[in-house]
Amino acid sequence: MAGHSKWANIQHKKARVDAQRGKIFTKLIKEITVAARLGGGDPASNPRLRLAMDKAWDANMPKDNVQRAIDKGTGNLEGVEYIELRYEGYGIGGAALMVDCLTDNKTRTVADVRHAFSKHGGNLGTDGCVAFNFKHQGYLLFGPDTEEDALMEAALEAGAEDVVAHDDGSFEVITAPNDWAGIKAALETAGFKAEDGDVTMRAQNEAVLTGEDAAKMQRLIDALETLDDVQDVYTSNLTDRKSVV
Repeated sequence: MAGHSKWANIQHKKARVDAQRGKIFTKLIKEITVAARLGGGDPASNPRLRLAMDKAWDANMPKDNVQRAIDKGTGNLEGVEYIELRYEGYGIGGAALMVDCLTDNKTRTVADVRHAFSKHGGNLGTDGCVAFNFKHQGYLLFGPDTEEDALMEAALEAGAEDVVAHDDGSFEVITAPNDWAGIKAALETAGFKAEDGDVTMRAQNEAVLTGEDAAKMQRLIDALETLDDVQDVYTSNLTDRKSVV
């Protein structure tokens, strides 16, 4: 659809990631540590760790940093014990928000998240208030110049759940969360390298904000994403990028 193209959203996302690169390593180290603690240090049998390591390689994190984080998670090295927290709430126009955190201080984290919500026009809700609207799934996004039939054949053969053609010409491969890394690797072997991809919480009912509401919503999301304890922010909002300068 014009105005909230997947392609435009990806370019905006990349710009924000570049601006926050200093915090990316810290967030990745936390995720690798927790993934290794919960599922072991072998990425072949731990999909969450494999995903975190893929993100670390994409961010050009040194191998020593990755291994040290794994060792802290498995107990081979002493490290901080992080706990996982999820907060739910509402943004501009009632748009749903879920905020995933890793922290060693729950009191600090909830105070920071609540402050970001209230300062930028949102409301922190109760557990379960918006979670029903989100589905855990993986996605891989390919540019408009991708050969649709060949991509669809390769994706379905690799075990993808669906291939969606968007109005802006881009294509999105949908996967089960634990299959994401394997399908990504299979598609790369077949010659298809995704421009973007992740395992995410995808809103089943999405809405578009425009104008000043879109700008306010983006400021709220940015405020949450810059908090040290926040790992991911998921929203039902599809921002009209022409409204956000």
